[in-house]
Amino acid sequence: MTQSSTRPMVSVVIPHYGGTEILGDCLTSLNKCIYPNLEIIVVDNDSPDDSVQFIKSTFPDIKLIRSEYNRGFAGGCNFGVQHAKGEYLLILNNDTIHEPDWIDRLVKMMESNPKISAVQPKIKNYDNRDYFDYAGACGGFMDKYCFPFARGRIFNTVEKDEGQYDEAIQIFWASGTAFLTRKDVFNKIGGFDETFFAHMEEIDYHWKSQMLGNEIWVEPASVIYHKGAVTLPVSSPQKTYLNYRNSLILLLTNYSVGTSFQLIFPRFLMECISLTKEILTFKWGHAFAILRSWMWILSHLSLLKRRRDILNQDKLISPKLIFQKSIVVKYFIGKIKKYSELEW
Repeated sequence: MTQSSTRPMVSVVIPHYGGTEILGDCLTSLNKCIYPNLEIIVVDNDSPDDSVQFIKSTFPDIKLIRSEYNRGFAGGCNFGVQHAKGEYLLILNNDTIHEPDWIDRLVKMMESNPKISAVQPKIKNYDNRDYFDYAGACGGFMDKYCFPFARGRIFNTVEKDEGQYDEAIQIFWASGTAFLTRKDVFNKIGGFDETFFAHMEEIDYHWKSQMLGNEIWVEPASVIYHKGAVTLPVSSPQKTYLNYRNSLILLLTNYSVGTSFQLIFPRFLMECISLTKEILTFKWGHAFAILRSWMWILSHLSLLKRRRDILNQDKLISPKLIFQKSIVVKYFIGKIKKYSELEW
């Protein structure tokens, strides 16, 4: 990795909470990237291990920012961005490995169109590299009930990468696993809403960006590999809680009042069905997580109102970017398992 003033500086912001091995692999991979003007920032979220000493001794050129407490993904990124000098920000998970040219390709895509505020790479699974990764795959979308899915992954069905999604296209959200964004846009939006703590804060960010008239894209020629769910496993009830709660926050605050009111009742019915399923299969932790998400919403109505007050919900998003049907119905009843099978 060399420094050069001929290309815009990219500040890589990596929030970190424990795990020296995964972080070491990520930083070693970044140091092999061919992009000539990088600033790498690691935000240590009060790791319970020796991560701080590991970074200082093994990667002394890395800009290390220490937090006195765990700010979560959203807060960790915001804290790191305060110290970033680059024109572009690269939000990155600490459990990723990268092709050498991946950043260069993202920057070229960003510079090709001033309307693009964020672009993500193709994200493949680290352990099974013939397949997409669960977290973002090849570009994110969302149905009208705020259930996210991606090109290459719908719910727990992950597709094999056979080049079927190699076209760069406009998407609704770029994965928080890795995406490049403009720092001026990030600051104008106010960064990530730390209410989310982790999960779906990037969807909220990209939604707001599109309200400002920007576009979100995926560049499949840029490729990284994600180890996945290292900090919070897929089976964790805490992940279930955050996913349900945060998608409800999106539905209740990012739409107009009329649209939110129209959608909340069928969404609640779907959640009741999901809750019943968890109870019948004796998954008590996940059942309680769903109930916790409802309780959080009911106990934070004033916070939700404040979010609504600062958003311009009347700014319409193109119907081609929000799936106007239910991805839940299509997947579980219609048995549609691939993005390419969806009819928009």
